[in-house]
Amino acid sequence: MSAHRSAVLVTGGAGYIGSHAVKSLRAQGQDVIVYDDFSQGHREATKNATAVVEGGIQDTATLRAALEKYNVNAVMHFAAWLSVGDSVKHPTAYYKNNVTGALSVLEAMVDAGVKHLIFSSTCAVFGVPDRTPIVEDLPKQPINAYGETKLAIEHALPHFERAYGIKFIALRYFNAAGADPDGELGEDHDPEIHVIPRAIDAALGRGSFSIFGDDYPTPDGTCLRDYVHVNDLASAHTLALDALRRGASSNNYNLGNGTPSSVRDVLAAVERVCGVKVPYDVRARREGDPAALFASSDKARQELGWRPAYEALDVIVETAWRWRKAHPRGYADHSSV
Repeated sequence: MSAHRSAVLVTGGAGYIGSHAVKSLRAQGQDVIVYDDFSQGHREATKNATAVVEGGIQDTATLRAALEKYNVNAVMHFAAWLSVGDSVKHPTAYYKNNVTGALSVLEAMVDAGVKHLIFSSTCAVFGVPDRTPIVEDLPKQPINAYGETKLAIEHALPHFERAYGIKFIALRYFNAAGADPDGELGEDHDPEIHVIPRAIDAALGRGSFSIFGDDYPTPDGTCLRDYVHVNDLASAHTLALDALRRGASSNNYNLGNGTPSSVRDVLAAVERVCGVKVPYDVRARREGDPAALFASSDKARQELGWRPAYEALDVIVETAWRWRKAHPRGYADHSSV
């Protein structure tokens, strides 16, 4: 790595996982350029960045200019739409943003001579797995447009490596959860679709909570999922980039705790942490919800040296609880950040 090309450009760096990754990179002393259009992210979440560039990921010229201006030598690409339900209803928009947008980022990297990419992927590429825990080489059979768009880029990346020398690591998240333990960053989606923040909001009297299906073939009848702390995801990104810079081969890794928690487990954890009952109702199953999704992250642990620091569900919930209690309007309460 040459001394004058040391900055990392983080697309979607104003978003939930991206902002935590920015903070992790800055803690390493790296210069970090956030690139975001702020359609989903929050300006208040970019306070750790070295610089911020406002632009869309399909604006290849602006991307290329940012890469060149700030002497960027690596990109972390988070900027994507992530609602499974919306992707089923609006596949055209998802393909334009998640596929065309990612290709635009890659084109800008080619033009600027940037050779390292950390790609934000998802466990949705596996669809409904035939067994758990899910290992990296299981068949990829997405059941929604969101998963398909991420898999499309996973398929494209080896071609960009062969043609242009771009080395990559794709990180497949399971259920990102929690918040920065320092209280500086948190999860602020509109609308909020994730289980833990919605359960916390219900406990705080800020909304309702529904269990979709209590008749699954699981210990308590509710879906089993793998919740991984957002700071642990951020640390995986910095480790992956370190590996590429040391000459590691391009690769794909699953990121999860490997310990499944049911929806009722989450409600119980929220009640323990918050000290109040979570009101909820039970509704019919949602189409396409597998009974169990959880990861084997052995490969990331062995090859990247990844060691999650916030594995206990109560610890994950507690960090989310502190953020949401202190920020009832999310980043709109930036005065208290």
